[in-house]
Amino acid sequence: EVQMEESGGGLFQAGESLRLSCSVAGLRFREYAMGWFRQAPGKEREAISCIDYRSSRTTAAYAASVKDRVATSRDSAQWTVSLQMRSLRPEDTGIYYCAAARGGYCSESPDSYEYWGQGTQVTVSA
Repeated sequence: EVQMEESGGGLFQAGESLRLSCSVAGLRFREYAMGWFRQAPGKEREAISCIDYRSSRTTAAYAASVKDRVATSRDSAQWTVSLQMRSLRPEDTGIYYCAAARGGYCSESPDSYEYWGQGTQVTVSA
């Protein structure tokens, strides 16, 4: 059984930084691309960034509003992937998800990802 669990969400002040982690079990971690997505209330799920199967750092950053503020990393020994975001804004509020894409290559489309965590809530106050 594949298990993916995000942690690190919570309440933040604008301007602060966050670090989210995603622990993974039950799949061949090194064979999957790992992506981060978020979904704000009333909006569609949005891709933030991704690391392909060969990399330990960000392969692609997608959302224009965050791509200069994020860094992604993966630890293949610990089976974890992390998302760091700085200079938080109220519009960064949402549920943040990690996801795994079979085949190992990054995609901006949520449909490319086979497994998902339950998400962690991030709330940024002004």
